[in-house]
Amino acid sequence: MVLSIDLELTSSTIIVNKENNYYCIYLGNNEKGDDNMVNVTLGRTKITVNRNGFGALPVQRVSDEEAIKLLRKAYDNGINFFDTARSYSDSEYKIGLALSDVREKIFIATKTPSITVEGFWSDLEKSLTLLKTDYIDIYQFHNPSFCPKPNDGTGLYEAMLEAKEQGKIRFIGITNHRLAVAMEAVDSGLYDTLQFPFSYLADKKEEDLVNLCKEKNIGYICMKALAGGLITRSDVAYAYLSQFSNTLPIWGIQRENELDEFISYIENPPVMTAEIKEYIEKERNELVGEFCRGCGYCMPCPVGIEINNCARMSLLLRRSPAKDHLSEKGQAKMKKIEECIECGNCKAHCPYGLDTPNLLKRNYEDYKTFL
Repeated sequence: MVLSIDLELTSSTIIVNKENNYYCIYLGNNEKGDDNMVNVTLGRTKITVNRNGFGALPVQRVSDEEAIKLLRKAYDNGINFFDTARSYSDSEYKIGLALSDVREKIFIATKTPSITVEGFWSDLEKSLTLLKTDYIDIYQFHNPSFCPKPNDGTGLYEAMLEAKEQGKIRFIGITNHRLAVAMEAVDSGLYDTLQFPFSYLADKKEEDLVNLCKEKNIGYICMKALAGGLITRSDVAYAYLSQFSNTLPIWGIQRENELDEFISYIENPPVMTAEIKEYIEKERNELVGEFCRGCGYCMPCPVGIEINNCARMSLLLRRSPAKDHLSEKGQAKMKKIEECIECGNCKAHCPYGLDTPNLLKRNYEDYKTFL
């Protein structure tokens, strides 16, 4: 089936060919300049969307009514890519409530954290039901500790292929916080998209990964484009990422004023300037040692500290539902930091050069203020 809708000559053209997995959405004539500033194509998927992706993790924290308002306003103003996950409690449900009536005009990416075939199918069916759709545009393995491949004994990649054959998913993606797993996924040629942390706090290895995805025609979805809340100027974040024409940032949005910022960039996309370059350099010097990606290379801890979550607790409390983090179980995890023996093992194994012991202590002190 091919559906073509011309809303206006200068507005939008939507083409959907479900049988051949081909989609294209063009938003406007972009008379203001380079089309790469406002739109991005996700590699070989040929999905072309507005550069402002909607990261739906934070809508867990707002009411159904508020979530619907945000999601609908985003769609009404030209944002057409929505990223969620089975792990994000009611996020998929809220997207289904808000956008099911415009399903053919948007792109949805969701994720399964399951490492079993049974769990894979269970997650997929739940996601389809909650999202009120019969297909998912990009279905992603959610931060696995390994790169699923055919014949690896797990059956996970084979399940992806079967789901695609059944028409329940369009493209296969993977998300990760581990550079080694991300590189393996890209080199394998098995994945249509990669989702990985990327912001102006990135180092050369991460920039090289973005460029490798472009070279191999793999879509690059940027998580943590605001470094989990460390970055406070979204215009600077946008300008930096727009230098990489293949990147699609998914901004975590839970407030209307945040959404308004990104909507404004559709008409007036921020561009790199000398002032922004100077600002980024200053920020890198001040913040790069504070940004824990949660990759887990520092684990295990000899005294049982859950380092990869505790070292970024300040961000988790501000960007995801705080209830579980502040529970008795959550408090016990953070209190473990008091038992740190300063062995330096975590610091030695951090691929980003973080002073992990001190980062843990600062997060613990901040955590106490929430209690």
